[in-house]
Amino acid sequence: MTEITEDRLLGGRVRLLQPASGYRAAIDPVFLAAAVPAQAGQSVLDVGLGVGAASLCLAARVAGIRGVGLELQPELAALAERNVVLNERSDSLTVVQGDLQSAVGGVLVPGGFDHVMTNPPYMRDGTAPPHAGKSLANREAEVDLAAWMGFCVSMLRHKGGLAVVHRADRLDELLSALQGRVGEIAVIPLWPKQGRAAKRVVVRARKGVRGPLSLLPGLVLHDEDGGYTAAAQAVLKDGAGLD
Repeated sequence: MTEITEDRLLGGRVRLLQPASGYRAAIDPVFLAAAVPAQAGQSVLDVGLGVGAASLCLAARVAGIRGVGLELQPELAALAERNVVLNERSDSLTVVQGDLQSAVGGVLVPGGFDHVMTNPPYMRDGTAPPHAGKSLANREAEVDLAAWMGFCVSMLRHKGGLAVVHRADRLDELLSALQGRVGEIAVIPLWPKQGRAAKRVVVRARKGVRGPLSLLPGLVLHDEDGGYTAAAQAVLKDGAGLD
């Protein structure tokens, strides 16, 4: 039986059950949730839900959203459902277990969401992580990045918003996958420390609109002593939006 830990996000506002080994949520889903400019009453789809970290963080920050999460791995989807109950979000968050190719239908209606957020598999090739669940979460399989982005955009309503967190060294592939599908693309680098190259980027865009790409100032995560900067703490602990 897989060992489970209970962790806390947003300064304890979100309780998160997750496997003790293998795929574990870190800060990426928190920043992903912070990048979604959702408002009460709007619908949000989380593609690649995992155990529900991003959706739960968004629900804690924005009251009244209607969230749906799609997760391939049955074990993670089951934990996400437990986390929804644990955080008393059963009235606002729904978990769907399945893949991008077969899950359409029911609550997953193309063009049916105001926002889509996603933390796609980061790795295209290379050595697979030894843990099978982590490998499945981190590595592209039958669905590559372009197909993943195509699915996400297809779920958005006209003028709906997309938010993606990905590796900085795959930004060119991500932008290529989005070309012609969205506009008003904004790239937000997450700098590990001042003067260091970014390892992660958050990308926001809108469907059915035109507008130039913008490279925003981004956010520095760590001070020189290794602690989080005040700006990073505002997101990770206080639940601030990534504006």
